[in-house]
Amino acid sequence: MIVVQDLHYRYPDGTAALQGIRLTIEEGEFLLVCGPNGSGKTTLLRHLNGLLQPDSGEVLVDGLSTCREIAQVRQRVGMVFQDADSQIVGETVEEDVAFGPENLGLKPEETARRVDEALKWVGLDPLRSKSCHLLSGGEKRRLAIAGVLAMRPRIIVFDEPFASMDYRGVQQVLRQLLRLRAEGRTLVLSTHDLEKVIAHVDRIVVLANGRIRKEGKPQTVARKLEPYGVRPPCHVLTGGRELSWLPD
Repeated sequence: MIVVQDLHYRYPDGTAALQGIRLTIEEGEFLLVCGPNGSGKTTLLRHLNGLLQPDSGEVLVDGLSTCREIAQVRQRVGMVFQDADSQIVGETVEEDVAFGPENLGLKPEETARRVDEALKWVGLDPLRSKSCHLLSGGEKRRLAIAGVLAMRPRIIVFDEPFASMDYRGVQQVLRQLLRLRAEGRTLVLSTHDLEKVIAHVDRIVVLANGRIRKEGKPQTVARKLEPYGVRPPCHVLTGGRELSWLPD
């Protein structure tokens, strides 16, 4: 589904953010990317749909280059940003979700159909006429997900989806993630809050200083995180063995 080939990226100030990243993401996989601040997580995610362009190396999505075929790539890869407010462009919930399909040039009836489906999917249909700035943090994150779903991508990238959210908001977003996974979508997620998703992901990739330092099944990698500046989940710290938390 996604192939990252010897990816290098340096910011204008000279910071080497990514150094030789090689990574393959399979269709239907739920991949967790973790690492300390400044490790390159967000930089890597933004290469997956062409928001950033590599200095060298290549990212391929379904064989399409994120440099040369960016429009086709973005139809396949949607991204939910850490700051949901930065992704909201409409005055009302309904207007915001319609923005993406409208920019694809879809007919009004198709746009309306997609908006209806996306809002019902994330449970925001009763709020469709509500002003976006009056939504809670969890509702804004669900709105951002709805806006991406209306574009119908097969791959969805989440950058710190639980940032600055209370317990209820975390549960709302996590339920949406698990529904997406159950539908067979490919999910790529970065977070410092491993506790919330580690029981559900298929694989963990650990970044540090712009390089992949460790990758593998969560049961294995969870016990090897601390040397890379990542806080292990509580079950590891307390000597437990199970990865079992799941919201009702």
